[in-house]
Amino acid sequence: MDLLNTLVDKGLRRESPTREEALAVLATSDDELLDVVTAAGKVRRQWFGRRVKLNYLVNLKSGLCPEDCSYCSQRLGSEAGILKYTWLKPEEASQAAAAGLAGGAKRVCLVASGRGPTDRDVERVGRTIEAIKEQNEGVEVCACLGLLSDGQAERLKQAGADAYNHNLNTSEATYGGITTTHTYADRVDTVEKAHAAGLSACSGLIAGMGESDEDLVDVVFALRALDPDSVPVNFLIPFEGTPLAKEWNLTPQRCLRILAMVRFVCPDVEVRIAGGREVHLRTMQPLALHLANSIFLGDYLTSEGQAGQADLEMIADAGFEVEGAETTTLPAHRADVARGTGAADETAGTAGCGGHAEAGGGCGPCGGAATVCGTDAPEAEARAEAEEEDAAGVPGARPDLVAVRRRGAGTDLAPNA
Repeated sequence: MDLLNTLVDKGLRRESPTREEALAVLATSDDELLDVVTAAGKVRRQWFGRRVKLNYLVNLKSGLCPEDCSYCSQRLGSEAGILKYTWLKPEEASQAAAAGLAGGAKRVCLVASGRGPTDRDVERVGRTIEAIKEQNEGVEVCACLGLLSDGQAERLKQAGADAYNHNLNTSEATYGGITTTHTYADRVDTVEKAHAAGLSACSGLIAGMGESDEDLVDVVFALRALDPDSVPVNFLIPFEGTPLAKEWNLTPQRCLRILAMVRFVCPDVEVRIAGGREVHLRTMQPLALHLANSIFLGDYLTSEGQAGQADLEMIADAGFEVEGAETTTLPAHRADVARGTGAADETAGTAGCGGHAEAGGGCGPCGGAATVCGTDAPEAEARAEAEEEDAAGVPGARPDLVAVRRRGAGTDLAPNA
């Protein structure tokens, strides 16, 4: 297919496809899907070989967010039956992180719900970062605390943070329909603050919220322009008790096309499969490893993920290898810029590219159907059955695979890592 040959050639040269070419990837048929995966896989292997980077989420503060993000189980007014707790102590967070690191994770993502951190919160997270790094030499730490005020990114950098995550989530044109308590421009500003402070910027999207192909292309091109080092791709898990509870719009094939499009637009960036992969990709997760070079290990913020050991077996069975701590994730030309030791290659076309926001503050992958807090068991069960019947009418929907996280950080149960 001429389109795919063109996209491979551009990806190997780090050139941006056109909007029309990106849209054409999303419009390919199921008969062409393996060709699309093969083509995007060539670009992925050019820059990242067969390595898979493992990341591990620690939810420092769960629920009770004042923002109204429609997709989020922690949002203002959410009735989702998720875990709710205030800040973990630094030693608790370090212990939680250790489970993921023992499973092979290279980066720990520290997430907190809320609009954004106070200066006291930044100090608190700084102590947590110090505790984790004291116990784990060489670990990368990414903070995800919401909208940043002036000077906060710099203080996180001084405390030892390596990266900062804040997602754009969806296109600027549709953002107001998803969230009203902050703006798309607010999110862009926070990513730019992270960049300016010398933090590795991490920013991605959520697919499956009812957006059009044009919206998906818009947000991915906006991410390329912001030039983050990592781009997490999240697939919405419709939470009962949130406005998007009925949005079961994704199939495994659709998810693979989206990942391929992101890889073509952001060829040399860490593309991470984030929230929702187990629910929407299901048995086609190994194919997605040919497109993305990074995943989250184990559970997410408020939903349970695939067992950590199953993740490791899937990676090995698919012919990939876990990226070691001694290996630099990004290609040399990007890693040098990230460290401030080199200049961007002006011959590579327009700017390059680069987790899923759960609430206005929290930016790690979320998901999981839940019974409604405060309802009795029969009522909750009836509601869950009704939800399953509604979702069953959407081809490919599997609400039965969704489970609220009841283990790991903030609980007395061992994590799934």
